[in-house]
Amino acid sequence: MAIPKINSSDPKEHAQNVEKYISELKHHLQDDIKIISEPKAKALFETAADILDGLEKAFSDYQSENFGGWVNDPDRPTIQ
Repeated sequence: MAIPKINSSDPKEHAQNVEKYISELKHHLQDDIKIISEPKAKALFETAADILDGLEKAFSDYQSENFGGWVNDPDRPTIQ
């Protein structure tokens, strides 16, 4: 699964490209969870899918300029 290079300086196009591959990997893990029987491996795949779900949402929020969780957070710079 090679991520194609984008010849654009638009960060939203790059975010969309990355989000697509995060989504594909997340769905692959979710499909594998259905056929894996070893509990530790299943837990690992479930955790990885959950983390990727959060990343997918973060990239989607960036593209739609939904910065609600970041604005006025003392641990992150305010995005204006």
